[in-house]
Amino acid sequence: MKRNWITYPYLMWMAIFTIIPLFLVLVYSILPVEGRGGGFTFEHFKRVFEPIYIIVFLRSVKLALISTAACLILGYPAAMILAGKHLSKRSILVVLFIIPMWMNFLARTYAWMTLLERNGLINNALEKLGLPVASILYTENAVILGMIYNFLPFMVLPIYSVLSKTDRSVIEAAEDLGATPFIIFRRITLPLSLPGVISGITMVFMPAVTTFVISRLLGGGQYTLIGNLIEQQFLTTRDWGFGSALSTVLMIFILLSMGIMSRYEKENEGGGLW
Repeated sequence: MKRNWITYPYLMWMAIFTIIPLFLVLVYSILPVEGRGGGFTFEHFKRVFEPIYIIVFLRSVKLALISTAACLILGYPAAMILAGKHLSKRSILVVLFIIPMWMNFLARTYAWMTLLERNGLINNALEKLGLPVASILYTENAVILGMIYNFLPFMVLPIYSVLSKTDRSVIEAAEDLGATPFIIFRRITLPLSLPGVISGITMVFMPAVTTFVISRLLGGGQYTLIGNLIEQQFLTTRDWGFGSALSTVLMIFILLSMGIMSRYEKENEGGGLW
């Protein structure tokens, strides 16, 4: 009992910055519409499932899934390369990979606007090569590129962390038994790296589905995502009830996704290498 006092600051922090804000969001989501009487209502939640908002939600999930898949395709080989280097070189590469994350999120996104604009570096390079100019900025592709660039480290680092701890003797034993590199990857490396893969997918998908800065800057406001919609409700239209309902539904969706991924991870841990 004497040691319990150590947890008090943590519990207070959780209560003030997590539990109370979540409780307020839930309360606002069921408060009656302004100007109407009555008690608690689910009218805000009914609006969430109107076709126009369902389209926004599906668009957000689609772009988040595309960016997550692209981060996995690009990030897994990068993590394998980082994990396969000698310790000194590996440390340098990891630091170089993390350095962009030290920059401000907005600064990184504005940098992509400079690269993708019509007179940007990419189009200038294409012109010098005699290739047609690409109109990427303010398109869906620009939003996906921004998501991939900003969230790729969240895919690479968890996978790298797992791969770097892999027991090399297991791989060496497989090589001694005549296993090809493909079989080693399929039967040993990939199963052992699944916890890192699942963590990376979760860490990329969650911010990607809730982002509003990337879609607003690189999409030029033409591609409204669920994050933009929630931001508009709180800061522009001042409809806190509907904004809270949107936030609640999004939180439930994210929690369900995390639960599914966590269950899948436990099933694979129990399945062994083979």
